[in-house]
Amino acid sequence: MRLMITVLLATASLLAPISAIAGSSDVEGTIRSVNVEGMSLQLDDGKTYDVPAEFNFDGLESGQKVLVFFTEVDGKRVVEDLEIIQ
Repeated sequence: MRLMITVLLATASLLAPISAIAGSSDVEGTIRSVNVEGMSLQLDDGKTYDVPAEFNFDGLESGQKVLVFFTEVDGKRVVEDLEIIQ
C-alpha cells in the first residue's frame, strides 16, 4: 500500500509541470490600444490582456505586431511574456 501511494505521488509530481505548460497559450496580433494606468493591452482580436505590475511598456504603441504569451486566470488573460515582431 505504501509503495502504491509513493508511486502515485511521484507520478503526480512529474505531471504537475506539464499541466502548467498546457495552461499557457500564445497569440499573434496587432496592438489596438495600450492602457498604462489600467495595466493592460488590447489586441486586434478584441481581447484585453492584463499585464503584471513590473511590466515595461517602453516601446509599445498601437499598430505594432506582437506575439503575446499568456495564461488565463479567473477568466482574464494575463501576459507572461511579449515579443515585438519586426
